[in-house]
Amino acid sequence: GLDNVDIPEATKHGIVVMNTPGGNVVTTAEHAIAMMMALTRNIPQGTSSLKAGRWEKKKLQGREIYNKILGVVGYGNIGAIVADRARGLKMNVIVYDPNVTAEKIQKAGFEYVSLEELYQRADYITIHVPKMKSTIGLLNKNAFHQMKDGVMVINCARGGIVDEADLYEAIQSGKVAGAALDVFETEPPGQSPLFELDTVIGTPHLGASTKEAQTNVAVAVAEQIIAYLKHNTIINAVNVPSVTGELLKKLSPYLTLADRMGCLQAQLIRGPVKEVIVEYTGDFQGLDLSPVTTALLNGLLTMMIKDEVNPVNAPIIAKDMGIKVTEVTSGDSLDFTHLISVKIITTEMENIVAGTIFGKNDPRIVQINNFRLEIIPKGHLALIHNMDKPGAIGSIGTVLGANSLNIARMQVGQEKDGERNVIILMTDTPIPDPVVKQLMDLPMIKTVIPLTL
Repeated sequence: GLDNVDIPEATKHGIVVMNTPGGNVVTTAEHAIAMMMALTRNIPQGTSSLKAGRWEKKKLQGREIYNKILGVVGYGNIGAIVADRARGLKMNVIVYDPNVTAEKIQKAGFEYVSLEELYQRADYITIHVPKMKSTIGLLNKNAFHQMKDGVMVINCARGGIVDEADLYEAIQSGKVAGAALDVFETEPPGQSPLFELDTVIGTPHLGASTKEAQTNVAVAVAEQIIAYLKHNTIINAVNVPSVTGELLKKLSPYLTLADRMGCLQAQLIRGPVKEVIVEYTGDFQGLDLSPVTTALLNGLLTMMIKDEVNPVNAPIIAKDMGIKVTEVTSGDSLDFTHLISVKIITTEMENIVAGTIFGKNDPRIVQINNFRLEIIPKGHLALIHNMDKPGAIGSIGTVLGANSLNIARMQVGQEKDGERNVIILMTDTPIPDPVVKQLMDLPMIKTVIPLTL
């Protein structure tokens, strides 16, 4: 996949990187179902036993999947297909995905649950989330402890999402009845202790390996290369937007600004996103602004679900997640020649971020909700809400200085009623969690949100 390509280095050298999204989603979903069936009925063990000359009907007794509860963790393209196929097998499907609204999942005919409830209720748990910081070790000792006895685990997503050492202990203790793994923490996995267990079955990362998927991908790649070489048309690029050169030159600063605004919003909001409203104010007349909206969605969704998102498929993924996207273009801005304002509505809150371009290509964030600011949207930042009282800034500086953290830049904004400030710090290095806690312990500090742009 794309994790085998150094995309920043390719971009640096002017190399367009294209992929073929959707070419293997059905294949991967079918493999997850096949692994679940094989695990349930001991098919690999039965084949091995029979070839060894044994007839072990009693030992290899399985169970039905009919009317069992399948917990699907991750309702993206693959997870949605797995849920649909399992429904056809008369399983009861429950779904958890923090980035998809309950309404979308319920509209598809499935029950939306919390991750904790999924652990407690599911007879089978299948993983379909990207590998990122928040999902590494997602199924660990604590997660297995919450699961019902005899649960079966299927992972055809990415290695490392299931902690293999903790899985081994959970199977040994009898908490987990078996596991079907197509991906591993290290590939190839070598002599993994899991392979010593009769109730673990595995395949060598075959999720996307079918004739049909390989043909689909190969044909799509050939068509995209022909379009690029003959017509200079870029399709499904992950490091450049699919626009004409002339329009790209005009919009380039705003693409960067919008992407960073999306990244910022993703780190400020809570709850699944329901709606994104993008308002373009000022001299944007006559321009196709859809690439800018796409850049915004790319920044937003990349922070939420990481490696599934690129500047091409971001609108499709947003639609699949049930996110309504609205573009509004209005007249002259009172304060800026061009202004982009983004309101995001989630199930828990609303959040507004606005930005503009200084000079020819210098992006700035100029508003966060009721606070007017001037933020350079790059590097390591921290957003701090504090009571507007003397000593707050000094106390913050003391804590950071005591921890050898240098403040490269600081901006302060004040609410209209004058009771609260927002402070934006730019630091040379990320603020570690223990230092965030020290800041939160200061009496005048209300919230501290570390940000990376």
